Amino acid sequence: MKRYRILIADDHQLFAEGLRVLLEPEFEVVGLAQDGNEMIEAAKTLQPDVIITDVSMPSRSGLEAAERIRELGLAARVIVLTQHREVIYARRALEVGAVGYLLKHAASSELVTAIREAVQGRTFVSPMIAGELLDSFRHEGESKDSHGHLTARQLEVVKLVAEGLSAKQIASSLKISVRTAEAHKANALDALGFKSTAELVQYAIRSGIISM
Repeated sequence: MKRYRILIADDHQLFAEGLRVLLEPEFEVVGLAQDGNEMIEAAKTLQPDVIITDVSMPSRSGLEAAERIRELGLAARVIVLTQHREVIYARRALEVGAVGYLLKHAASSELVTAIREAVQGRTFVSPMIAGELLDSFRHEGESKDSHGHLTARQLEVVKLVAEGLSAKQIASSLKISVRTAEAHKANALDALGFKSTAELVQYAIRSGIISM
């Protein structure tokens, strides 16, 4: 039986070494990378079948590195193994081409299963978040339809709010007064039935107005 080639990308060396020990009875671990840039270079030179990566790493995140690997046309399939259980990270991982999303405290058997699924061209998501992820896709159409409640200007303001701009910065960007910028934000909150900026940001991410 073929021993599939695995690259592990994680900036916690002890954790990465532990994964190596876990996987080597069945797979060939061809290398370890400690940041996103190393992950990309190792993917190019080592040509692994599967890359297991964390989300948060120095220099470039695992998701950014996964996106770059896809852009380069490399054949490696990427599985994200992380502590982030928020659905927005899982969605972003799938958007950039990952074929697996697992939580670090999941059973080791899940990772082995995910690798086996990946090499067969299938996707595996940890059961701990699979239901929430499916619900987010089900509601995506509803979220996008709700844009109809906002004017074009309100959508612009919502996008800039979600990107972290202040009312003064938004006013400068759109060449409107600060009072008008604040009014557009207030009207958008009212139209969507939200009470806080945090809800507005979550809506912008969930509905694709901005991406993570």
